[in-house]
Amino acid sequence: MTEAVTPSASTTLDSLAPLLRAWLPRQRWFAGKGRPVTGFTPVAVTQLLPRGGRLDLFHVLLRVHQPPESAHPGDCYQLLIGAREALPPRLAPALIGHVTRGPLAGRTVYDALYDRRPAEVLLEALRTRARVGGLRFERDPRQEIRPHLVARMLAAEQSNSSVVYGDTFILKLFRRVVPGVNPDLELPRALAREGCPRVPAPTAWLRAELDEQPYVLAVLQPFVSGAADGWELALRELAKGEDFTAEARALGRATAEVHTALARALPTATLGPAQLGPLVDGMTERLAAAVQAVPALGPYERGLRSAYTALAELAAGGRTWTAQRVHGDLHLGQCLRAPSGDWSLIDFEGEPARPPAERRLPQPTVRDIAGMLRSFDYAACSASSAPARWAHDCRAAYCSGYAEVSGRDPRTDPVLLRAFETDKAVYEVVYEARHRPDWLPVPLSAIRRLAVSDPH
Repeated sequence: MTEAVTPSASTTLDSLAPLLRAWLPRQRWFAGKGRPVTGFTPVAVTQLLPRGGRLDLFHVLLRVHQPPESAHPGDCYQLLIGAREALPPRLAPALIGHVTRGPLAGRTVYDALYDRRPAEVLLEALRTRARVGGLRFERDPRQEIRPHLVARMLAAEQSNSSVVYGDTFILKLFRRVVPGVNPDLELPRALAREGCPRVPAPTAWLRAELDEQPYVLAVLQPFVSGAADGWELALRELAKGEDFTAEARALGRATAEVHTALARALPTATLGPAQLGPLVDGMTERLAAAVQAVPALGPYERGLRSAYTALAELAAGGRTWTAQRVHGDLHLGQCLRAPSGDWSLIDFEGEPARPPAERRLPQPTVRDIAGMLRSFDYAACSASSAPARWAHDCRAAYCSGYAEVSGRDPRTDPVLLRAFETDKAVYEVVYEARHRPDWLPVPLSAIRRLAVSDPH
């Protein structure tokens, strides 16, 4: 990236470096946990409010350097930094630290998304389609944004940060930013053109052009007021001993509606032997790396590998599949049920760990389906009193609902479904071993099932 930083801005960031070095690794969205921060390179610093008032406000794109630096240029993070003489108690969770030198000496800096006033500055800039420095605040001209909506930060831990405005809009601000087209803007806009009601249409977005490359920094969408998160809803119904199959079936129908609309809106592809080869190779390589990282996978490696070889053999025999754009990271937490009972799908960014170009590749729709089936397993394992067949029944209902809309039941292609569900479970094993060891038994229970040639 080309640096777009004035000398005074660079000096300001230099004075913040010791504070950011300690603060960044503690953030849920920081991807470099476990590795020391060795330095920063400012990419762009934009002043959003005039200096000298009670509040200073900076939009910052900052490249963070960590070892091994020779193998990686460093991730770029988006920060909204506020500076006040002192923080009120309500902003204590947002504290970054107290500045002792530089232009902000004597002031307290903090994550300004937690503060109503700075968050409302972003909304007003989107409403008026402002241009500030290299930032471009853009809005769908057919949609209006009322002024003076009160902002509140969502407390849920996630890989990005979200602010709700008056129960009308929700702004998702991407923390780790990469160049190129962001699927979380691209796909909802494509679905809006198709009139698909299952995904809230983007109202506005923030982007920047750096080194002649586009960056999507934030997306504003309608807020589904009173909606229940699919994960929380499933756990709530489990705790009450209530059946969830009707919801699972409706969610399957909603998923199929989104897939059908995406296939109309964007190009599809045919996957034959030449295309399946790299896909299967990738699955096999991820399995080999996972076995090295998590030895508990070792006894199941041969059985798991058979899921991939079976798929390769079908392709070699002339079988083909259709690939299209998909959600890419579908699970119960990416779904909202409105008070009306309608389901919506959200967060089309895909798996953040995968490169953006890979996230935008056409995939078999079963990739999303496998993710949701794994999510039912997770929900069942999270509840101490889940009925033995709860996950099985939800999985079956979801697939049946999907078939009602698409005309294709995912279970009628068991080799493809097993391969993608295996790939997802292997990914989960590595993730849980690294980040949540107590959860490791959840994907391992699926690994034992998937390692046999007929897991169902």
